[in-house]
Order: sequence, then structure tokens, then C-alpha cells
Amino acid sequence: MDFLDFDATKRGVLIVDTVIPEFDRDSGSRRLYYIIEILLKRNFNVFLMADTKEYRYNNTYCQTYRNLGVVVYEPVLDKNNRLVDKKGFVETIGPHIDYAWLHRPDNFYNYWALVKKHSKAKLIFDMVDFHYLRLKREWEQNKNPKLEAEMKKYLEMELQNAEIADVVVPITEEDQRALSPLLRKETKMVVVGNIHQFDHENIGYKNFEQRQDVLFIGSFLHSPNMDAVRYLHDKLLPLLLEKIPSIRIKIIGSYPTPEILKMDKENFKILGYVEDISEHFNSARIFVAPLAFGAGIKGKIGQSLEFGLPLVTTDIGAEGFDFSPYTKNMLAPIDDPKIFADRIVSLYTDQNLWKEVSENSKKVLDPFSFARIEERIMQALE
Repeated sequence: MDFLDFDATKRGVLIVDTVIPEFDRDSGSRRLYYIIEILLKRNFNVFLMADTKEYRYNNTYCQTYRNLGVVVYEPVLDKNNRLVDKKGFVETIGPHIDYAWLHRPDNFYNYWALVKKHSKAKLIFDMVDFHYLRLKREWEQNKNPKLEAEMKKYLEMELQNAEIADVVVPITEEDQRALSPLLRKETKMVVVGNIHQFDHENIGYKNFEQRQDVLFIGSFLHSPNMDAVRYLHDKLLPLLLEKIPSIRIKIIGSYPTPEILKMDKENFKILGYVEDISEHFNSARIFVAPLAFGAGIKGKIGQSLEFGLPLVTTDIGAEGFDFSPYTKNMLAPIDDPKIFADRIVSLYTDQNLWKEVSENSKKVLDPFSFARIEERIMQALE
């Protein structure tokens, strides 16, 4: 494998993530996949490396990115039969990278010094979400001492990263507003949200009468999703069955835990990882995201809007999105399951309201178009 097989006349961007981005399994990876597509379109060389142990690299995803034209690090032996590790990879490509897009706080923290040692690259700290803020909101729910320690650890890490970085990339204006007063020095910040395009050619789209069921999607490696599914099962399902006895809730998400799998029953289906989710977005009548805590853009909300699927979520779930003029119909308080259930029932049963909310999805997604996000990415690289 030749890591120097690229056009050396082009500017280079090194991207480091926790794993080779699994774009079909979580929102952060999906966003990073689109960022890579934009960088390639703008004629950059893209170098991709994961923090995970070399022997755990997923070759399927590695090949997907290579097919796009990305130089992907995988462990190989050099001509002297020695392993080229991640340090060796960065040293090899260092003279050819102008930017290091370090994705998530831990990866910036772990790799910025290595990048600086072997290159003159501009350091970009892509927060993905403000981890301290997400953990703080979770801690406020349960006052868990271990969570408090984690929260404080990430605050210190994220503030230190922001001091070192040439550019900080929050994912929402809300995250930027929460971070700004905590910074100890002036830092350039450019908000780069998710990329969501309304699917105008959605050939599987079904009308109101052809649909049924309530849908939730989220990876179970993420604690806000675990909490949301518990809430759906314990708090909302009984109330919904009182109003609509035939209703079913379908749960899609990779890496379901034994706790989640035990919830599976006729009216609460745990489907696990699903390769093609379009069929479910096109056959469900309502999407729900009862998120009690979290930060950043919630990709599940954007995906629902891409398919024109009406949804009900919390103010946490809606961060970064403007649902007006249907905000009251689409937002519900997490601390009042009865109101939450009523919002779902209203959208589930009112055909006219459902159609209006569905058609409004196009407007809600305008700020998340490829063109808008491409503009922001280039601002970060200026």
C-alpha cells in the first residue's frame, strides 16, 4: 500500500476520527462522510485515519473511502517488513497536509501534537457536539458522581483544545453560545452543521392513509438514545395505547443492549441495525425523539425531515432547527408524558396537519443544504 500515491500539487487535509466513519450507523460519521465528499469536490487530497486499534479497522468502510479517492491508513508492512503505525503514517504524509481536521475532542487532544511535529498544518477542532454540555445535561438528570467527573474532564479537554486549535468548529449556534463565555482566549469559530437535503425524488414516499407506526432511530452507543427508548417504552407507550390501541413503535439502531432487546414485543419492535432505512421513513406516520439531554445537531431529526416525515421531539432534540410555524405541534416537554403523547396523537390522527408539517420540512432544511455547509467548511479552511 503506497500512502504517497496522490497528486502532490493539491492541498491536503488529514482527517482523524475514532473509527473509519461508519456513515450508515451514526449521525456524526454521516456528517463526516459528507465533509469528505465536499473536500474532494473542492480538489483537496484527503487523508483518513482512525484512532481505534489497527487490528480493528473495518476494511469494508476503508474500501468505500478509497473508492472515493481518499488515502486511508491501514496497518501495513514497509519494505523492511516493519509495521507502519499511525505515527509513521502521519510522519509520511506530514509534508503534504495543509490542514488537520481532528474530529471529536479526544482525537484532537490525542493527535494535535503529533500533527504539529510532522507538518505545518492548520489545526481544526471539530467538536461534533459540545461534550461537556451534553454530559452536564445528563448529570442534571441523575447527579451521578462518575458522570460529574466525566463532565469536568471533557470541559477541561475541550477548553484546552480550543486554546490550541487554529479554528474551532461547533455544530450548532447553541453549542457556540454555550462555549464562547467559557473560553480563556479569543478563538476563531465556524459553525458547520449536518448536511441534510430534502429528498425531492423520494420514489417510495407514501401518503398519510398508507402509513402507520411511530419510528425512532438512534445508535445505542449513545446514552441519550438509551434514555429516549426507555422513556418511549415506559412513559409514552401506555398512554398512546389508551388513545390508539393498534399503534406500534419501531426502534431502529445499531448495537442494541440486552436491556433494550428485552423490550421487544408486538407493539414495541426492536429492529436493531437496518441497512436501508428509507422504507421505514416512508412507511411510518410519525417520528419521535424524546431526548432529555444531549447537545449539537441531532441527525435523526434531519433525516426525518429529509423524508418529509412529521416528528415530535423536545427542545433538546430540536436544537439547530427552526420548525416554525409548527413549533407547538412538533415540540413537547420531556417532564410531561401526557402532553408528549397528546402531541404524537394529534399529528398521528390529523391528516391536514400531518400534510402541512410534512411539506414544511423543505423550508426547515434550507440551512443544511450542501451549498450552505460547503460555504462554512471553506470558511473554516481560510
